[in-house]
Amino acid sequence: MFHLLCKWALPALLTLCWSLGAVAATDAPSAMAERVRACTSCHGEQGRAAPDGYYPRLAGKPAGYLYHQLLNFAEGRRRYGPMAQLVQPLSDDYLLRMARYFASLDVPYPAPSREAPRISRQALEHGRQLALYGDAARKLPACATCHGTPLMGTQPNVPALLGLPLDYLTAQLGAWQTGERRAHAPDCMAEIVRRMNPGDIIAVASWLSMQPVPTPSHARTLQQGVALDASLRCGSAPELDAQPQQKGQP
Repeated sequence: MFHLLCKWALPALLTLCWSLGAVAATDAPSAMAERVRACTSCHGEQGRAAPDGYYPRLAGKPAGYLYHQLLNFAEGRRRYGPMAQLVQPLSDDYLLRMARYFASLDVPYPAPSREAPRISRQALEHGRQLALYGDAARKLPACATCHGTPLMGTQPNVPALLGLPLDYLTAQLGAWQTGERRAHAPDCMAEIVRRMNPGDIIAVASWLSMQPVPTPSHARTLQQGVALDASLRCGSAPELDAQPQQKGQP
């Protein structure tokens, strides 16, 4: 129901966003909060996420990540009509200002779902292993390699994986597999997800969705350790290409 209401209200909010986006006003938080009402009407107050889990959290995510996602919608690498309609008329500079505003917000995360796991304990353990250690035999890096050991993202371009609902995580991983979601080439996430099978996706998404968000919850700087495999290069996070990463052992 929330999803339908959001789509119904979007045309009026688009008009508001476009008119405000054209004004070279101050980027004071109160001014930006008013100008991004088209975003928060769907993504929740202060970008906390929608109650149905369909629209993800924006608050506190790295500014580089948010900016690249806005560009991806505007340029067709991510496909969702209302988002494309919202951002295509806006300048790159304004999209960056929006991204920096949401990145600056520090609002609490909700507790993880207490819903009983839909998969077995063995499958959840498989998800934990993939998230923290990967699978060397398949050249599948751990989520923690790029998203940080706390899995709360790394600055400036890699988002958190905790604090997201199961349905959103599985939908996004599935979109990477089918090509519905893409990033700037070379697209490391598309290559990583191609190495995963459906059981991997359900397992890792289930495990991630059940983990509490640590304190502090902000994205960290990259840790020292093992570099990404040479076959994995990230056009939207070029700092990963040369930056050593942290190595974990099960």
